[in-house]
Amino acid sequence: MTHHPPTASLSLPVKGMTCAACSTRLERVLGKVDGVDRALVSLAAERADIRFDPDRARPEQLVEAIVKAGFQADLNQSGDEDLDRAEAEYAAESRRQTLALLLSAALTLPLVVQMAVDLAGIHWMIPPWIQLVLAAPVQFGIGLRFYKGAWASLRGGIGNMDVLVVLGTTAAFGLSAWHVVIGDAHHGNLYFEGAAVVITLVLLGKSLEARAKRSAAGAIRALMRLRPEIARVERDGEVLEVPAALVAAGEIVVVRPGERAPVDGEVMDGESQFDESLITGESLPVAKARGDAVVAGAVNGDGLLRIRATRVGAESTISRIIRMVQGAQASKAPVQQLVDRISAVFVPVVAVVALLCFLGWWLIMGDLQTAFVAAVSVLVIACPCALGLATPTGIMVGTGVAARHGILIKDAEALERAHQVGVVAFDKTGTLTEGRPSVMNAVAADGDAEALLRLAASAQQGSEHPLARAVLARAPAGTLGTVEEFRGLPGRGFTATVDGRALLVGSRRLMVEEAVDLGPLYPQAAHDESQGRTIMWVAEGGKGLGFIAVADRVKPSAAHAVAALKAMGIETVMLTGDHALAARVIGDAIGIDRVVAEVLPEDKAAEVTKLMAGGRVVAMVGDGVNDAPALAAAHIGIAMGTGTDVAMQAAGITLVRGDPALLAEALSISRATTAKIRQNLFWAFAYNVVAIPAAALGLLTPVIAGAAMAMSSVSVVSNSLLLRRWRMK
Repeated sequence: MTHHPPTASLSLPVKGMTCAACSTRLERVLGKVDGVDRALVSLAAERADIRFDPDRARPEQLVEAIVKAGFQADLNQSGDEDLDRAEAEYAAESRRQTLALLLSAALTLPLVVQMAVDLAGIHWMIPPWIQLVLAAPVQFGIGLRFYKGAWASLRGGIGNMDVLVVLGTTAAFGLSAWHVVIGDAHHGNLYFEGAAVVITLVLLGKSLEARAKRSAAGAIRALMRLRPEIARVERDGEVLEVPAALVAAGEIVVVRPGERAPVDGEVMDGESQFDESLITGESLPVAKARGDAVVAGAVNGDGLLRIRATRVGAESTISRIIRMVQGAQASKAPVQQLVDRISAVFVPVVAVVALLCFLGWWLIMGDLQTAFVAAVSVLVIACPCALGLATPTGIMVGTGVAARHGILIKDAEALERAHQVGVVAFDKTGTLTEGRPSVMNAVAADGDAEALLRLAASAQQGSEHPLARAVLARAPAGTLGTVEEFRGLPGRGFTATVDGRALLVGSRRLMVEEAVDLGPLYPQAAHDESQGRTIMWVAEGGKGLGFIAVADRVKPSAAHAVAALKAMGIETVMLTGDHALAARVIGDAIGIDRVVAEVLPEDKAAEVTKLMAGGRVVAMVGDGVNDAPALAAAHIGIAMGTGTDVAMQAAGITLVRGDPALLAEALSISRATTAKIRQNLFWAFAYNVVAIPAAALGLLTPVIAGAAMAMSSVSVVSNSLLLRRWRMK
């Protein structure tokens, strides 16, 4: 037997990253820690997701590695960190950033005024020593963070944005200070304003970028706020207020009007309506009564309810949604791997370009001043930040928008793949239909339909299959027979011995396989099939005893969902185990392009593979355990949130409220997000491709270069934020 080492996962907030090179370097640092299997670091989400062997690596070691690399991490904030603490820390950091920016701007302003006056043709200069006194605190006090970041980056063997800022501003400040010290200072060889303005503008850009990234992460904070901290639990005849995290499964929780449900549970007493809009995207209140399921975070209407906790704490629906959204926002799209490789060599390449630029202007053109200004401008204008933020900010906002509409996207790869979907294959039961079939007709060869129903119900008592539940619900009252033997035949039916009678129950395919004589019953069954009903045959001793016709109501939004997919140019296919005639009736009613009937559960994955062989990207939509192989086989699996956990684990996208209409919305969000990512990448690459040569040719001053660099990353994040305006057309 193959031994698989144990694995643990840790998600840590990381502070201090300035560009894509930082996240790339941190991934390498964490990857070198013994026992770490995988490390994914998101610049936009400011998180590190680490998978490791707990026998070889400890969480404290991982935090230590992050700190040694020059960043900040706190083990106490791992996982679902305390929201109030996080908000307080953000507010404090925001105040520090604002204070530093205002101080830097105040010290820089006189230098900017001098520059503006000079551009206006008035030759006036602040005394050189005063310029030095104004610029020095900006360079080495407020700008100290850039030196620390650059040093940590270089120690790790990778250059980042801080290195470029430090090289450019230090060169400008250093040369200016040298001229002041030797007494050769004049208007043409002082660049204090360039160094100070660049640092001030970079601080401004980082402040705006932080606000934009925080806005992009708003979906996670909104979800976290849905979790109540306190629950009212019945214990020893009293209702006690306890921390929601301490509620155990099986306990009775009281939910008052206007309160949020603290746990997932089942209503035991009371009736009310719940607002689940922030969880499922359903805008209308949902009625709840005894036996109905309630999800944590949903807001109770005007009724008092007692619910039995079924999933609590980290296993509640809202906690799992938060983890899934966080995982998606921290994951990397395939295109990001290319960006990371470019970012890793970006800074060294820019440094070489700046050196060549300096040598070219100095040695070939003989212009030392222009050579210096051009080289500094190249260093300052190059922006790896925009490259690093182009993809992750798009993913953060896109997955957040999807979550607000009740669509959970597992990772960036699923998001990127979904926009290419050309074929959607649906499972029928529970996906396009309600999954709650009912008996519409029963025909017995001897005319006793009630006895036939009792016999069929006896054979499958205890079964959770939807068809079995329908028959059991319709069977006449009275004692069911005793089942002595039962053997399931997946996708076809089952054999059972009831009160000594060996029965065969299932599809027509099973009857044909077992050479059962259906006699005159078949034409009657065909009539029911023509109305879209599923036929369950009952046979004994090679002869048909009768059949039971069962129908499952089509979901109200199914036809609209299929029409929306067709409008997007997507082909629709329905895979079902039903007889071809019944399947075609339902398919036609919904508007399905192609129906593949009489498919055994184990053959669904093979059918999906056949569809994939056509060269188009195939999505499989299902809800049951038997759909999991097909979901995993497809290019992208899409699970109904009303289905099984197995299906959801195999899927890349989950539709929380099980509404097929959400499918078109999911694909539309994917297309919109992918378009934004492409726009961001185009802008980030185009900016650097145009800006660096322009600076090298002496067309830009360091001040203009600094402003352009600061605004480039802000523009990328702002463009991603436009996704929040997405609406389904």
